[in-house]
Amino acid sequence: MSTNTPLVSVITACYNSEKYISETITSVLNQTYQNWEMLLVDDCSSDNTISVIETLQKSDSRIKLFQLNENSGAAVARNKAINEAKGEFIAFLDSDDKWFPLKLEKQIRFMLHNGYNLTHTAYQWVDESGNSLNKILNPPQVLSYRDMLYSNKIGCLTAIYNRTKLGKVYMPLIRKRQDYALWLKILKTGEQAYALPEVLSQYRITNHSMSNNKFDLIKWNWKLLRQVERLPVLKSAYYLVWHVIIKMKG
Repeated sequence: MSTNTPLVSVITACYNSEKYISETITSVLNQTYQNWEMLLVDDCSSDNTISVIETLQKSDSRIKLFQLNENSGAAVARNKAINEAKGEFIAFLDSDDKWFPLKLEKQIRFMLHNGYNLTHTAYQWVDESGNSLNKILNPPQVLSYRDMLYSNKIGCLTAIYNRTKLGKVYMPLIRKRQDYALWLKILKTGEQAYALPEVLSQYRITNHSMSNNKFDLIKWNWKLLRQVERLPVLKSAYYLVWHVIIKMKG
């Protein structure tokens, strides 16, 4: 791509991520779209996450590492990266997930061509070893705020928003589901989310994945609906039941 393409800031929170972080960073290094910066914020890892990142940093100055002084959770870590970001576009990639090489090129072109401010894509699930679980998440083409109250249909590893148009939008400070809360925050302004219907990322399912813990998912969705979105009890219960039904169908 030409050198005058917009800068993309890739936001990655890390906590004890030594097992997969090298793969994650390499998937960004391998992008055909090369005008990016990757901002990794370590949330007080007790393993070798920092040394793995520092080794890769030596080969590419676009990889930037920040360290929190105390363990504060993914929302604080991601917000630190957003605050430091210089890109016109803000993209998210978790520390155990991967992008395919054409991900940024195709998605930024999709956004620029259509004037979209929040987009996401289809993605596939893999196991801890990176083997396909034969499951592809194909999101609806257009999502509104109300659509998203029924369930989170935007994979964090696929989402990009236009910082130039929307400003820097930060994640609400909740321990879980803060990415979901961020999409709702943007959509609540009247924006819509648009899906590029191509599989451009891999989401790794681990023992710690929220997708694997149904009770936690219900608990944190309830907190999100009541404490962040401040919906009445009955309305929150209504959407929570839909969360469960949709999860069971999936």
